[in-house]
Amino acid sequence: MKQASMAWLLAAMLLVPALAAAAGLRIVGEHLPPSSMMEGNVVVGRETAKVREIMARTGIAYSIELLPWKRAYAQALRERDTCIFSTTRTPEREAQFRWIGPLNEAEWILYGLAERHLTLRTLADARGLVIGTVLGDARDDYLRQRGLSVAPVTQEWLNPQKLLLGRIDLWAVGMAVGSKPFAGKEWEGKVEPLLTFNRVQTYLACNLKVPEAQVAAMQRAAADMRRDGSMAREQLR
Repeated sequence: MKQASMAWLLAAMLLVPALAAAAGLRIVGEHLPPSSMMEGNVVVGRETAKVREIMARTGIAYSIELLPWKRAYAQALRERDTCIFSTTRTPEREAQFRWIGPLNEAEWILYGLAERHLTLRTLADARGLVIGTVLGDARDDYLRQRGLSVAPVTQEWLNPQKLLLGRIDLWAVGMAVGSKPFAGKEWEGKVEPLLTFNRVQTYLACNLKVPEAQVAAMQRAAADMRRDGSMAREQLR
């Protein structure tokens, strides 16, 4: 009886990795229109479309869901077979993930209320002002490291509301180059860009335990998309 139990336990242990592989990759992101958002029960958006195209070209099974950024980031760090998009590639993060991309280039911009007529020439001019960020985001880390005062939230959409209500002085926005994310929003025309303080590239970042063969296939697909223009076309949708 004891031998039978041990045999069953060994079989179960061998089955777990197989089931995980069959389930495919779990891809997580945040609600950040127009890059990633829900349409009914489906995750859509410009960056989402790029990720879906990469996965379609590789034939790797996957699922996509949206979570608060800090939770999504923690899961991608901790859980095997998990990837996160769109992730800024920084020296501090370099050894923490396997990187697929770049998916896009972005500018980090400080926005303020137009009616306040603030002037910023450098980040030093923002000292003494409270900057809205997202908890765990690269912009939040970047500003903290430089001694700026930040007020992080769990989801990006809360920051423009706080800015309009005067609860923060500035909003640190990550904006894809050439995009117009505020079109049609209630704060369009009420906020203005004051300072571009960094330029970065964003990637699909995968847990270090994602198999090398899968990472290589996804990277080849991303490279092919840049060569054939698919990456640029998705950005214009």
